[in-house]
Amino acid sequence: MKKNINLRLVGVLMLGIMVTTACVQPYSSAPLASPTLLPTGLFVSPFPSGQDPLQIIADLGTQTAMASTDIANGTTTPGTPVTPAITPTVGTLTGASPTVGLAITLIATTAAPITVVPGGSSVTPYVTAYIPTVVSGRPATYSLQKGEFPYCIARRYNVNPDDLLSINGITDGNIFYPGLTLTIPQSGSWPGDRSLHNHPDTYTVDSSDTTIYGVACYYGDIFPETIASANNLSLSSILTFGQKLTIP
Repeated sequence: MKKNINLRLVGVLMLGIMVTTACVQPYSSAPLASPTLLPTGLFVSPFPSGQDPLQIIADLGTQTAMASTDIANGTTTPGTPVTPAITPTVGTLTGASPTVGLAITLIATTAAPITVVPGGSSVTPYVTAYIPTVVSGRPATYSLQKGEFPYCIARRYNVNPDDLLSINGITDGNIFYPGLTLTIPQSGSWPGDRSLHNHPDTYTVDSSDTTIYGVACYYGDIFPETIASANNLSLSSILTFGQKLTIP
């Protein structure tokens, strides 16, 4: 009997030792954390200065959702990379310091002046030349210019010279001067050939007093406006000694 009690005590003691040993068993140590090395340029933010990182992440999420919708609608081919566009924000000036997300450079340009030519496709510089209007028909009156005389006017306008002298009361003793106004007869014609010299021709100016009106009188039946136009001159152009004129 006493032997059985001793065995029970030994068993209880061993059980207690096992329980105690299990209770004081040390826990496993946590793994040491490996330090994370920062890239070159420490403390460099991946986001532009002045922008909210949470807002950028939210914009990326919205654009990703839009891309998914495009794929579902068939407007975007699956597998095609979609680059989200991040619009930089530019803040307003506060005091003396502006708040800027990304630097933006604006270049102002000034348009060069443009000359518009109606009905034309390009702008071409040009020089305006005086082109005299060629007179046709008989005027009611005519004022003599330097180098002209009544017979010259009668030839030019195909008028009978006697009728021209008579209607204006001109006799052989009259002096003809520039500015004298003649009445031109509206009937009759020059008797014979009105041309004094043949043309087309080239006329060489032989006097400093020569005028385009005088050259027209030299040829008889040609208008001074025609000579001026053919030589790109005005009727009042001063002719020089030895100058060549084209006579149509």
